[in-house]
Amino acid sequence: MKFGKKTIALIGAAAMLSSVAACGSTSAGDSGSTGSSDKKIELTVWSWDSTLPRTVKGFEAKNPNIKVKVTNAGTNKDEYNALSNAIEAGSGAPDIAQIEYYALPEYVIRGHLENLSDLGSSDFKDFYTPGTWSSVSINDGVYALPMDSGPMAWFYNKDVFDKAGVDPTQVRTWDDFYEAAKKIRAVDSYITSDSGDAGFFDSMTWLAGAKPFQTSSDGSEVTVNLTEDKGVKTFTDFWQKLLDEGLLDTKTAGWSEDWFKGMVDGTIASLFTGAWMPANLANSAADGAGKWRVTQMPTADGSTTNSENGGSSLAVLASTKKADAAYQFIEYANHGDGVATRVAGGAFPADKASMESDSFKNTTTVKNADGEDVDYFGGQKYNEVLAQAAENVSSDYQFLPYEVKARTIFGDYLGKSYTGDQKLTDGIAAWQKALQDYGKDQGFTVK
Repeated sequence: MKFGKKTIALIGAAAMLSSVAACGSTSAGDSGSTGSSDKKIELTVWSWDSTLPRTVKGFEAKNPNIKVKVTNAGTNKDEYNALSNAIEAGSGAPDIAQIEYYALPEYVIRGHLENLSDLGSSDFKDFYTPGTWSSVSINDGVYALPMDSGPMAWFYNKDVFDKAGVDPTQVRTWDDFYEAAKKIRAVDSYITSDSGDAGFFDSMTWLAGAKPFQTSSDGSEVTVNLTEDKGVKTFTDFWQKLLDEGLLDTKTAGWSEDWFKGMVDGTIASLFTGAWMPANLANSAADGAGKWRVTQMPTADGSTTNSENGGSSLAVLASTKKADAAYQFIEYANHGDGVATRVAGGAFPADKASMESDSFKNTTTVKNADGEDVDYFGGQKYNEVLAQAAENVSSDYQFLPYEVKARTIFGDYLGKSYTGDQKLTDGIAAWQKALQDYGKDQGFTVK
């Protein structure tokens, strides 16, 4: 992914950048150095991930002069709001923040993140999967280390599919999926649900080979081309057909109590989502244990390409005075013992070694929030499927340098497309114009 480090004339950016500059950034050998054990360094980390705090004990044992406090700043959206407010105020920002891949470009282009290349991160290029490494590598710099990943996979309720006479492992194309959707609907279930989700839309268009967003190498020009992109059209034509024929549950909101209930009772028969889903199923749809399986995503033409849905990184804020110590922690958390600790807690890794290990691939149980091993996938070696999904991810998709905003307003323009009051193409055209107008307001040259 290529984005500029050049400062863009964004609304409020001048105030934010000047406040960051006033805080200063640590260089090697200053107060952020961990070479002196007689001075305690305290790091603040903002993260919503439940497995990250488990790495603190091991890290502090190896680095007794560094104390780490992991604070849950709420959901990802809550954290981004709090982070932006702290940066703008010039105080209160953490040393380290968990940031999803789609949001990274926005923080990089505004100059809010430390370039970790200066601290040795470039050595890990071959350690991570291509998709995750591409997401943190921006304009020849490395601005975070991959924490986890979310290659898309198809999770399905085997009982429902067996009842409908459909074998998902043989559903290769989107035409196959359409035929399967009709059979699933005939047994009073929906093949999946979608009430309108920007992240899902991005993942599915990415899967179709779309490249609707491009940013110039100097960061000054942005292209927003949703209405004419062939990949976007391929997906929307496919999805509109399912919507028109009532084959999707468009009323049940994702992540709601009813959503998980639908997975248990079979009214929602499957999900297209990221590889991080197993622990969520084990915790929030516990009574579905033993009924569910996972397979590769069907694609428009039956090819083995894949996309990502979610996944996040750990980044060092440019405002910290403890950059060296902060980097030491994220390197620990995202390598070796740190990764092993998080994977044992249910995280889906971003590194090749974890996904290639026999212990990971041979796993048949999911650890729930109580630490219990749940046979959710009926004895299937589900990580073996998910590791293959990660290998298939294409790495040439770009997010907007204001992707957080883009996703926030998605429902404002496409919400009616899921209620039948307008076509997807109409909503996309309106969303595109809003994104173009917003980009211009932020100082970008928009095409």
